[in-house]
Amino acid sequence: MDLYTYYRSTSSYRVRIALALKGLQARHIPVNLIADGGEHHQPAYRALNPQGRVPALRTDDGALLIQSPAIIEYLEERYPQPALLPTDPLERARQRGVAALIGCDVHPLHNAAVLNRLRGLGLDEEQVQQWIGHWIGEGLRAVEALIGDQGFCFGEPGLADVYLLPQLYAARRFNVDLAPYPRIARVERLALEHPAFLQAHPDAQADKPA
Repeated sequence: MDLYTYYRSTSSYRVRIALALKGLQARHIPVNLIADGGEHHQPAYRALNPQGRVPALRTDDGALLIQSPAIIEYLEERYPQPALLPTDPLERARQRGVAALIGCDVHPLHNAAVLNRLRGLGLDEEQVQQWIGHWIGEGLRAVEALIGDQGFCFGEPGLADVYLLPQLYAARRFNVDLAPYPRIARVERLALEHPAFLQAHPDAQADKPA
């Protein structure tokens, strides 16, 4: 498999965690989002992914998949063990709920395209930071209330953690205060001691600038 990725892309980070938790190997093909003009906007990459975003995954069969939720679902269905979701339907729904909360309601609001649009509409950097802090804080407050008191989000590493850890990395990038979230802090501590999460971390990626 080939993974088109960028070291600090939140959605790419999710897919890297899912691959690592499943023990799957993928060749990483960096797509530099901040290079002059952005490699994701260049014709060669647009020919692969018309949306021009990362991640994208080329499967062993040569199919090209886009969007991290679809890629992660594919990995879960194609390589079901070890599983990212429990067998109980209610617990599966709870994990998916946290993942969707982060993937649908938090991350899109601090995506680079959104932030650049806000700047283009005249917001200054302080206002942009307030926007980021508000929406990340709203999301993390909800996650804190939804996850359990032991282990990862719901005990063993799973789909919710795949989404939460990249969101925490983004929160730290944007200087969001994480002190009010002790349950989330517990999950982060466990993840930063786990080989799969360490392997997927932005600091471990070959395309991270020196």
